[in-house]
Amino acid sequence: MIHAGGLLHIAGVFLLLLAGAMALPAAWGWVAGEGGAGAMAQAALVTGCAGAALASWLKPPQTEISRREGILLTVLLWAAGCLFGAIPFLLTPAFESVTDAVFESVSGFTTTGATILPRVEVLPPAIQLWRHFTHWLGGMGVVLLTIAVLPLIGAGGMALYRAEFSGARSEKLAPRIAETALSLWKVYAGLSLIEYVLLRLAGMSAFDAACHTFSTLGTGGFSTRSESIAAFPSPAVQYIIIVFMILAGLNFTMHYRLWVRGEARRFFSDFEVRGYMLILAGATLAIFAALWRSGQMTGEAALRTALFQAVSIGTTTGFATADYEQWPPLPHALLLALMFVGGCTGSTAGGWKVARVLLLGKIVDRELKRTSFRRGVFAVRFGEETIPEPAIQGLLNLVYLSLLIFLIAMLIVSAAGSDLLTAISSVAAAMFSIGPGFGTVGPAENYAHLPALAKWTLSFCMIAGRLEFYTLVVVLTPAFWRR
Repeated sequence: MIHAGGLLHIAGVFLLLLAGAMALPAAWGWVAGEGGAGAMAQAALVTGCAGAALASWLKPPQTEISRREGILLTVLLWAAGCLFGAIPFLLTPAFESVTDAVFESVSGFTTTGATILPRVEVLPPAIQLWRHFTHWLGGMGVVLLTIAVLPLIGAGGMALYRAEFSGARSEKLAPRIAETALSLWKVYAGLSLIEYVLLRLAGMSAFDAACHTFSTLGTGGFSTRSESIAAFPSPAVQYIIIVFMILAGLNFTMHYRLWVRGEARRFFSDFEVRGYMLILAGATLAIFAALWRSGQMTGEAALRTALFQAVSIGTTTGFATADYEQWPPLPHALLLALMFVGGCTGSTAGGWKVARVLLLGKIVDRELKRTSFRRGVFAVRFGEETIPEPAIQGLLNLVYLSLLIFLIAMLIVSAAGSDLLTAISSVAAAMFSIGPGFGTVGPAENYAHLPALAKWTLSFCMIAGRLEFYTLVVVLTPAFWRR
């Protein structure tokens, strides 16, 4: 039986935390004398009042939450965060409808980076800061932050941890799940501080450096400029962002081992880390060769542009230093393939994840061996681990489910009036947290022209992809609600 009152109480505490997060851009706006502070303060007040009402009127859970309640609470918190996070946007003239405001909020918290704004510069600075801050909060997961500071969840917080990172290795770095969450957040905050300082030293303003740090570590892709990172032609700025996009696409438990425990050998020998680096390196060299051969770019600029775009799409960040739709066909195909692959498990990146793609290759290899040697018994190994059959079946089910959602969403977006290329790339960009796609939603375009049906469909895809598909879809099934 699901205890709705207890879950809503936790949601109320979460909204209080979200209101506190909204207060930060409001305070900065007032101190700096920038616009948008009033709208942020109003949004924080509304969110805080809603949270206080739920937290005070309803009792906290009397027992530890179950796995099923953890799944429901994960979906509830993400929905609440996205809806209340849209309030600051609704209070600005740049967003003409609830649909647009919610789309932008969902895109922020899910670190997708798709926008309906033709020119992002029209946003008041405080609203702009909040827009980027949603990337940073959603990157590591607002749920992970919540379980780190809500002792009332107790050991049942592991149910939330597994629901949030259903595709990650859910090993604990510390004896208690709250300590695990705090450990990961410390690494996340530390990397953010380092990137901010480096961007400032490279010549970015304090505001731009903070906003792009939030977007980079969250692998989000929102920028303070409509031209994205192309508006910052400094090679130093671009290389710094490349390095931190790569770091953000790595498993954060591996970061913990490298930076906190000093286990460098284990980090660099990890099978997924090596595969991740090889995929990015291979895509970079192929795009570089295509650009060089076409004559569009040569020398260091071509290599830097190829590296930036391969890493940006490969880590599902979505920044752009060039309009890659003007490139030859081969880079188009490579970038589309990178959208599906994504970053490492347990990272802030989207996509299927490198580990799953590598594992799929090993499963196919095993089936080929079985065809040749009927009586042979072959295990699927990932690094030094032997993967059990239930895990293999779960992976195949996940791939099937994601492709099914992809097909249905693509048909809906097409029926809403989009051309085939736009429908395919927009759904892929939404499901796998990329942001820009191809067609009419390319790096030089936006999502404003899409009808409301397409925007709500893509918003669903963004949340489904961020929660690894199962977590959201299972809540929609009748079996989940049976006693």
